[in-house]
Amino acid sequence: MASWHSTPLEVAYQVFGWIAFFSWSISFYPQVILNYRRKSVVGLNFDFLVLNLTKHSSYLVYNVSLFFSPVVQKQYLNKFGKDKMIPVAANDVAFSIHAVLITAFTLFQVIIYDRGNQRVSKICILITMAIWISAAICAFVAISRHSWLWIITVFNTIQVIMTVIKYIPQVVMNFRRKSTEGWSIGNILLDMLGGVTNYAQMAMQSIDQSSWENFYGNIGKTLLSLVSIFFDLVFIFQHYVIYPSKNQKTASKADVNGAVLLATNFSEPPQSVNV
Repeated sequence: MASWHSTPLEVAYQVFGWIAFFSWSISFYPQVILNYRRKSVVGLNFDFLVLNLTKHSSYLVYNVSLFFSPVVQKQYLNKFGKDKMIPVAANDVAFSIHAVLITAFTLFQVIIYDRGNQRVSKICILITMAIWISAAICAFVAISRHSWLWIITVFNTIQVIMTVIKYIPQVVMNFRRKSTEGWSIGNILLDMLGGVTNYAQMAMQSIDQSSWENFYGNIGKTLLSLVSIFFDLVFIFQHYVIYPSKNQKTASKADVNGAVLLATNFSEPPQSVNV
């Protein structure tokens, strides 16, 4: 297995990796906090959450297997070269574990908070079922052939597919509502920072090794950042350019209603009490 040639590049690799980890990990919390403060998940698309859980679960299988399993690592090095580095770092594993747990918690918020008339669509349910049934079939084939690298590549492909499609329901929902209310922009800004620093981390490793196989050897991680950055830009455009007046109007209306209610409470004469 290859070692680092440049200490500064190795340090930069670790720094960028952990910045991406903390950015991506913290990015889940603005939405969780927003749901808690509103006691409502109206505006947060449930299809996005279900697809996101599938995505992160698949990515967890890939990262844990490639990082901890000597057998999978051996098959990877046999395919891409014994002088190459395993393209999964400790921060990738930590992020995946955290992402699965916090996404599951957000789904729990869907159960306990006001949902309005929102629900998981039949299309989302069918897609999720098809994905996991296909993964189970592939796992059975892999076990019979000892193709461990192939099966984790399948899970990596699943997470790439989920990354591509998971944002679409939320984008469409924002468009139909003409608002991003209920969808946290803090989540998006932190997610974009994570995507950019993730690319920087991979670039440090590629420059040190004088090879860009790090990018196409771990195509899932590469596409993960590219697709995420694209949709982050779409959400930023929706929030700040297309629907800013709608969001401000909703926020102002809430403030006015609160002020009116407070003024009413103070202006009403005290009720007499019969003893």
